[in-house]
Amino acid sequence: MKIPSLKEVVSAEEWSLRVDLAAAYRLVAAYGWSDLVYTHISARIPGPEHHFLINPYGLMFDEITASSLVLIDMDGRKLRDSPFPVNPAGFTIHSCIHAVRDDAQCVLHTHSRAGVGVSAQKHGVLPLSQQSTIVLNSLAYHDYEGIALRDDERPRLQASLGPTAQFLMLRNHGLLTVGDSVADAFLNMYIFETTCRIQVDALAGGSAVSMIGAGPIEANRDAVTNAPPGSRAALAWPALLRKLNRENPGYDA
Repeated sequence: MKIPSLKEVVSAEEWSLRVDLAAAYRLVAAYGWSDLVYTHISARIPGPEHHFLINPYGLMFDEITASSLVLIDMDGRKLRDSPFPVNPAGFTIHSCIHAVRDDAQCVLHTHSRAGVGVSAQKHGVLPLSQQSTIVLNSLAYHDYEGIALRDDERPRLQASLGPTAQFLMLRNHGLLTVGDSVADAFLNMYIFETTCRIQVDALAGGSAVSMIGAGPIEANRDAVTNAPPGSRAALAWPALLRKLNRENPGYDA
């Protein structure tokens, strides 16, 4: 389906956000974290209004474009004409997090095999890798309550994530990251997903594993905390966009 470009319709700021969000959807597909057309990545439009961009429901993640993203309000209702439906129920988790975390411009949620696998392990994330130390320094958990469709679960989700955590493990469900940009939320998910894959592989090996002690975990927290804001994204995100331009161009249409 040919989607008319919104580049000259929306503000330059919104267009830039649309391009980054469309890129994130395609990268999630490229790295094998998508679940057909399910799960979502949401991004808040800058400004006082609680308006968000989300995927057009029914498109595979690797075919999403900047212009096909749907603008919605806090209740998941469309704010601009679009030929695509949205899934308000799928926005339940995202909306409640955006409502209490002004720092979370982007919320990214996955149902990856490794992520769900570790979320089902009682011990949760173990300190087995350098990646895990980054996650463990900003990790929260939320117990499974069924498919997240009920409004009464929202305050418990908000309480589970808290005011500062960047990583949320949804027990028996999957992974969620937040970031003050699309790039940061994606890079957080890359670290989270890699942590889970390493853990599944390490535990499947059948040998005793070596745990990282509290000292190195604390040191790595200080290193991450003291890094210049946006420094990871400044390096990795442009390289990821170049990868997309080589392998799956058109996301910025």
